[in-house]
Amino acid sequence: MARHTEITLATGLDIYFCDPHSPWQRGSNENTNGLLRQYFPKASDLSVHSAEHLAAVAAQLNARPRKTLGWKTPAQALNHLLSHLSTTDGVATTP
Repeated sequence: MARHTEITLATGLDIYFCDPHSPWQRGSNENTNGLLRQYFPKASDLSVHSAEHLAAVAAQLNARPRKTLGWKTPAQALNHLLSHLSTTDGVATTP
């Protein structure tokens, strides 16, 4: 996010940063880290895994329904959002 000011100027979107050592401010990030720990223990060297294996793990996680998405998978939620873009005020909307 070194160029966050350029993104803000280009899009008019505000960008916020969490405070250091404040995991409660990064709930989705912390949850995703926990899901990744099911495949890769903390401090794992990901360079020992093939790109295909990493892609397979990503596909498994993206195919997993999430409570925060109304039990849709991330792909289903994104597809729903993109198919309804013309009827929403923006991409960060809540039903």
